[in-house]
Amino acid sequence: MTAAVGSDPFALLTALPGVHDAVTAARSSVDALLRHRVMRRGSAAVTTEVSLRAARASAALEGHDVGLEALRAHLNRALPATASGSASAEGSAADDAGNEATGGQPGDEPSRGMAGTTGTFGIDATLGAIRLYAELGTLRGAWERAPRQALARMHVLVARGLVADIDLGRPRGWEHPLSSADLSPAGASPTDVDRAGRPTASGSAGQVISGGSPAAAPVVGTGVASVVDPADPLGLGPVPSPAETAARLGGLTELLLARTSAPAILVAAIVEGELLTIRPFGTFDGIIARAAGRLVLISRGLDPKAVTATEVGHVESDRITTSATATSDVTTADTTTSNMTSGNVPTGAYAEAARAYAGAGAEGVGQWIIYYAHALELGARESLAICEAVARAN
Repeated sequence: MTAAVGSDPFALLTALPGVHDAVTAARSSVDALLRHRVMRRGSAAVTTEVSLRAARASAALEGHDVGLEALRAHLNRALPATASGSASAEGSAADDAGNEATGGQPGDEPSRGMAGTTGTFGIDATLGAIRLYAELGTLRGAWERAPRQALARMHVLVARGLVADIDLGRPRGWEHPLSSADLSPAGASPTDVDRAGRPTASGSAGQVISGGSPAAAPVVGTGVASVVDPADPLGLGPVPSPAETAARLGGLTELLLARTSAPAILVAAIVEGELLTIRPFGTFDGIIARAAGRLVLISRGLDPKAVTATEVGHVESDRITTSATATSDVTTADTTTSNMTSGNVPTGAYAEAARAYAGAGAEGVGQWIIYYAHALELGARESLAICEAVARAN
């Protein structure tokens, strides 16, 4: 379905049962976060810590779970030292704040090493997510003018060195190559990008909006899942055909470039849900979908300082679901890490909501938006804890 001239498909979704109340509650949580006293002068440290946590959580949801303290230590070792031989003061404050927010103390040593998580590929994938999240601010202009090009650039940022160069930034079904300049934001090096393409068919994400493999890898530490299939970590099933992918990606772009009165939270939910469903690149699609949703919240003014972490809310939602549904024959340790059915279909709240969006018509879309709004609330709660830790550290 293609949006008719003068229509506002995003805004129509606010009429779905429960959506307005859920979005309003999430907006209130974000507003409370932005009013925190630390946001007046210490927002940079909060943004740094939240971006790290959001990127790490997103990689974990994709099946690449690296411990937060170990990841922070790895990044600190990679940072250049100041003239006095220590890391930057701001970075140290963010590290101490992060330790406090997770129940640790400033200066705590990492609890486990990088090698004890998901292996080299998982570490590199997590670092790719961090690289992408660090660059989201530079992609804002491209996202607002040409979302498809911004998505291609996102794939380059997260997948560079992990997939073949010819596949960087190339969605399935795109046949005509773009130049490297099309993919590079202002100031970026053309050597950082490779070929991509442009969809040859027009279409619309409205089909969903209107209701219309590698071996499994072990995951440690988030409670997202005990086993995640890297090719389909949310259990969404077969990917759409290249033609359908191109059509729906084109339709989503049309909707994003059109005027809408819909709240940013709703638009972000649809962007993430649609990209999760169509999986345009075939690799790292979940990380890109979550980053795109985050970019919507930033670019549409809800979260201009990038201090919310819906990704962390997704992980927390899965933990809550796992705890609530644990059976008597599951041990406490298993409850922490197991989130799968006997058929290896992910059963966490995030996966279930994503599957509802993909296949349950208008009702499923509404369920997904409500879920997304709740995850945003949980993420805002985490960010408030970080604000308090930064305030104590200062």
